[in-house]
Amino acid sequence: MKRRDFLHLSGLGLGAMMLPIPLWGHDIAPEAALEPADVAFHKQLADAALNAAKSKGATYTDVRIGRYLNQFVITREDKVQNTVNTESYGIGVRVIANGTWGFASMDDVSPAGAAKAAELAVAIAKANSKLQTEPVQLAPQKGFGEVSWKTPIERNAFEVPIKEKVDLLLGANAAAMKNGANYVNSALFLVNEQKYFASSEGSYIDQDVHRTWPVLNVTAIDQKTGKFETRQSLSAPVGMGYEYLSGKAEGKYQGITTRYGKYYDMVEDAGAAAKQAREKLTAKSVLAGKYDLVLDPSHLWLTIHESVGHPLELDRVLGYEANFAGTSFATLDKWQSKNFKYGSQKVNLFADKTQVGSLGAVGYDDEGVKTKQWDLVKDGTLVNYQATRDQAHIIGEKESHGCCYADNWSSVQFQRMANVSLAPGKEKLSVDNMIKDVEKGIYIIGDGSFSIDQQRYNFQFGGQLYYEIKDGKIVGPLKDVAYQSNTQEFWNSCSAICDDSDYRLGGSFFDGKGQPTQSSAVSHGSSTTRFNGVNVINTGRKI
Repeated sequence: MKRRDFLHLSGLGLGAMMLPIPLWGHDIAPEAALEPADVAFHKQLADAALNAAKSKGATYTDVRIGRYLNQFVITREDKVQNTVNTESYGIGVRVIANGTWGFASMDDVSPAGAAKAAELAVAIAKANSKLQTEPVQLAPQKGFGEVSWKTPIERNAFEVPIKEKVDLLLGANAAAMKNGANYVNSALFLVNEQKYFASSEGSYIDQDVHRTWPVLNVTAIDQKTGKFETRQSLSAPVGMGYEYLSGKAEGKYQGITTRYGKYYDMVEDAGAAAKQAREKLTAKSVLAGKYDLVLDPSHLWLTIHESVGHPLELDRVLGYEANFAGTSFATLDKWQSKNFKYGSQKVNLFADKTQVGSLGAVGYDDEGVKTKQWDLVKDGTLVNYQATRDQAHIIGEKESHGCCYADNWSSVQFQRMANVSLAPGKEKLSVDNMIKDVEKGIYIIGDGSFSIDQQRYNFQFGGQLYYEIKDGKIVGPLKDVAYQSNTQEFWNSCSAICDDSDYRLGGSFFDGKGQPTQSSAVSHGSSTTRFNGVNVINTGRKI
């Protein structure tokens, strides 16, 4: 994403969130998004590319034919600011020739266009081979023949009328204004990736991937002082259909405020957001010091993302990738020691591209590898990384982890973060009972601003809502809270994790990586978790 695009997106009134507004493609009518993919035609295109690449000397070829559909609806208070529907459709061909990668793409979706892209990819690979010092080593991968996979949705969001979506957003805005908001923005982002993959190893894979993200941001102003506070939505971006917005009771987690799991009630959350933004205006400013932190999954997902997901990407570990906050402290020697304590004994972190409802869930990755779950940190010890087919041999793996992805047919696929999550506690433990054991602590809900260094080690995180805990009880709201730590110290301070009944997903709809930048969507799950003796600073303090 270019800087000017980011500035445009972050100026839409939804805080500093990077919104997935399509930066490619052309406008289409909403009903055009419902036209089904022609799988037989896609196989014809793939065969044209595979045959052309082989005839030019490729020893391996994969073809991705992608139709990427995006819809977004943006509102503010009682007005609709924009509705947009876009489509991007084309072919990307990746080959190995002379032991070297080559890639080319075309928006000419025809057998001739597919063949042309393949021939160009081979020519690029041969040109690149003059600089290659070692040949590409691919982990073995069997072909799957003709197979398909689809996100298990109950209601296709692209089939829902625009009016119904607008009514939902304006209803949420009205609830916020009624409960004390001065300003409110809300938006709905929908993605449908129709992806066809074929390889010279015999795979022909058709996938239909759906993602949904409802967001809102509420602002409350103190008219006497001019100071203001905000509260963003407690929704999560999900790999689901429009059913996520049903607001069903079984998707709600009650407590000091309602939090959401499988389903989201946008109107309810908007009303609560307005009250809480106004409450923050008079909340007690935190006293800096050491606290036990009780972190809700709506907050902890981002800490997992930045301090576990990214530093355990093998390309960052190897120094191949340094864009967006650098490489990684979790170097190979730490893994090779077999006793590097990433966290306490209670910490079990795993990667999973199959988790239902998650953003990263697919049947097969963009190298045609069947997705799976694997451990990254087991009982606190670093045990693995995230690797693709051409990286697996570096860490002694015999197969890829299935975490290769490209954000568009025109982008080359590379290693991307899987859904990385913290396993729930093995013993029964509720949030209330966790809080009862805290003498001096802070309960944090929702994600906020953050920073992390170029080794993914030293960091700082804020949130949306903060509550002071004294002698096992929540005594009132706080503001100006952020905690500072380093990755190893933080995860080794983990002292308790709630059980699986509290397990929920958060995530990033737009996770940037690479140069040129690509975006991916990824979820991170956890139950509410306690960390002891973490340093908390006052972000409102003036020197």
